[in-house]
Amino acid sequence: MAEHSLPADPLALFAAWFADVHTFGLAEPNAMVLATASGDGVPSARMVLLKGYGPRGFRFFTNLTSDKGRELAENPRAALVFPWHAMYRQVRVAGPVDELARDEVAAYFRTRPYGSRIGAWASEHQSGVIPGRDVLERGYAGLAGRWPDTDGADDVPLPDFWGGYRVVPESIEFWQGRRDRLHDRIRYRRADEHADWVVERLSP
Repeated sequence: MAEHSLPADPLALFAAWFADVHTFGLAEPNAMVLATASGDGVPSARMVLLKGYGPRGFRFFTNLTSDKGRELAENPRAALVFPWHAMYRQVRVAGPVDELARDEVAAYFRTRPYGSRIGAWASEHQSGVIPGRDVLERGYAGLAGRWPDTDGADDVPLPDFWGGYRVVPESIEFWQGRRDRLHDRIRYRRADEHADWVVERLSP
């Protein structure tokens, strides 16, 4: 990556790389590592799916009472990693996190397949200990009986405990693997979402 060819806005570069990933045919191209930390600084990480991005940030949806939900309530900052290893690329994002408005969450929830909407209810106590898989399966069956599949977007209501977040980027780093470990690392950073982006090359 030559500095003179870089766009001023990192989202333009992300969009180009994201399109490349889809063209390449990588499985789960929107899978990303989400790293959070508790209020006392204990870190944790897991894979989630990117469900949209734009000038306001990177969106994902989850159970608000899960480990990540509790950690984001205590410490509303996060880091993301897009591990596109097959293309020798990686994107890192870090910044504060905002909870999405309920109307935005409801609009997305209605687009989910019926089974995923029932599954959201069945995993109400996400991250909690359960005695066995049969608990999940019985719960799912009971919920499916309560809200049968009617081929309608509103046949399963939005759970109060389910929502979404937006990671508002303060830094976005693009990593491109190169020979002899002379990798390209380009970082965009800004003080807040209203500031201009600063572009800088990092040593690999």
